[in-house]
Amino acid sequence: MKKLIIYVSCLLLGTALLSCKKFLDEKPISVSTDQTFWRNESDADKGVASAYALLRASLNTNGMAFYAYGDLPTDEYNTNEYRLGDVSKINWSVSVPFAETGDRMMRLRRYDLFYRTIDQSNRCIQFIGKMTDDQFSSAAAKNNFLGEAYFLRAFNYFYMARIWGDVPLVVESVNITEAVDLPRSPQNEILKQCIKDVNMAINLLSWDYSNANNRAVRANKGSAYALLAHLYAWQGDYANCSTAASAILDRKYYQYENRASYLNIFKGKSAEGIFEIAQSDENEGNTTGISFYTLKSPYLTTNTGNALFIINQNTLSSLFNNDSQDLRFKNAFALTSTTDPICIKYSNITYTSGQNVTVGVAHNNIIIFRLADITLLKAEALAALGQYSEAKTYLNEVRTQAGLNSWEGTNDNLFEGIIAERGRELFLEGHRFYDLVRLGRKTGIMKFGDDKMSQGDFNAGKYYWPLDPALMSINKKLTQTPYWRSKM
Repeated sequence: MKKLIIYVSCLLLGTALLSCKKFLDEKPISVSTDQTFWRNESDADKGVASAYALLRASLNTNGMAFYAYGDLPTDEYNTNEYRLGDVSKINWSVSVPFAETGDRMMRLRRYDLFYRTIDQSNRCIQFIGKMTDDQFSSAAAKNNFLGEAYFLRAFNYFYMARIWGDVPLVVESVNITEAVDLPRSPQNEILKQCIKDVNMAINLLSWDYSNANNRAVRANKGSAYALLAHLYAWQGDYANCSTAASAILDRKYYQYENRASYLNIFKGKSAEGIFEIAQSDENEGNTTGISFYTLKSPYLTTNTGNALFIINQNTLSSLFNNDSQDLRFKNAFALTSTTDPICIKYSNITYTSGQNVTVGVAHNNIIIFRLADITLLKAEALAALGQYSEAKTYLNEVRTQAGLNSWEGTNDNLFEGIIAERGRELFLEGHRFYDLVRLGRKTGIMKFGDDKMSQGDFNAGKYYWPLDPALMSINKKLTQTPYWRSKM
C-alpha cells in the first residue's frame, strides 16, 4: 500500500519544550475520533489550538528551525556548531547517514511536521464547517475558528514554499490507510492556494480577540492581511502587497512599542505584535531554543564562554555603524565593544535547579509579523513601484521610532536601503534570508555574506533547500530541488 510522504513517521522533537497548560497543550484530533469529537464550540477550539501547537513544534525543530531557515544562512551569523555550521554556509547537501533520523540537517531538510499542521488545519476546516450554528455561542465564533484554520493552512504552505519552492499540495484531511504518493506541485500553484485561503480567512476573522490573552498568538484579520502582504512580496506583486499592507496600517489597530522598552516585543503580546508563536508565559518556554545559541553570561549565566552563534561584526557595523543614537542597537545588543557582541532580543530567561544542575528556561515568543515589519514591507512595495516619496514616508516612520533622522540616499538605492532598514529592525527575527532573496531578485545584489551564494548560484535557485533523500526513498514521485540534484 502506498503512503503519502507527509505521513511517514514524524520525527521526534529535540526542543525540550516545557509543558504549556494553555491552548497550545491540545493534541491533534485523530481520524478514529473525528466522528465523535466535533460536538460543540469547546471541541472546535481544541481542534484549532492543536494546529497552533503543531506549528510551534515545526518552528522549534532542533530548538530553532525558524531562525535556522530565516537568519543563519545570511550575513548575520557564523557558527561552527555541528551541522548548523553547514546550514550557515548554505552547505545544505551535506551527507547524513540514513539511520541518523535525529540528525539536525536531516530534520531541517524534511517537511513532515509542517504537514501535520496542514492535516490538522484541513481537519478543522472539514469538520467545523459541518457543525451547525447552534453548536456555537455565535456565528462569529464559528467563523473565527474556520478563519484560523484557513490562515494556518496558508501560513504553513507559504512557509514551505519559501524554503523548498515546490511541495506536495494537499487540501483535504487524508486517512493514512488511504493515502497515496504525491509529487511536488509547482510553487505558483501552492501560492495561488495560499492566497485563496488567506482571503477566506480575511472574510471570516475579526480584528478583535476573544480575550486579551490571545493577542497575537492567535490569528485575527490583521494576521491574515500581514500574511497576504508577505505572499505578494515574495511573488514580486508589489501593487497587491502595498494594498494588503495598507489594510493593516490604515486600520491603526497596532501601535509601536516604545524603543526604550524594545525587548518587550520579544516577551510577546505587545501592542506591536500581529502574529506570534506563544512560548513566553510562565508555564511555557524552552531550554534549547535560539536564546541558548546567541546568549552568554551575564545574559545567560549557564554559558560562561562565547556565544555559539557568532555575530558577523562587519554586518553589525554596516547596519548600525555603532550608532548609539539607534535605540535598537542600544537596547537589543550587548557587549558591542568586545570581539563577541551578542543580540539580546531573546534574553527573557528564568532558572530552575534540580539534581545539582541549574537550567535556563527562555520565555520569548517567536515573532512572526509585527507592525514595523509591515510598515517597512509597505515602503519596500512603494519603492519597487517607483513611488519614492511615499516609500520614504513609511521608511522614516520606522526610523523615527528608533531615534534616527530621515533616510538619506538616492531613489536608485532606496529599495536596497529599505532592505537594510529591515535588517536593523528585524535582526534575528527570521526575516533576513527572505529579505535578501527579494533584494537579489529585484536588484541582483548579493548580501548573504562570506561568499555563501554567488550570483550564478542564486540564479540557479540555490536559496531553495533540498529535500532529504530519506523522503524520496519513501515517496517515489518526489524529485530533488533542481539546484541540488547533482549535489545530493
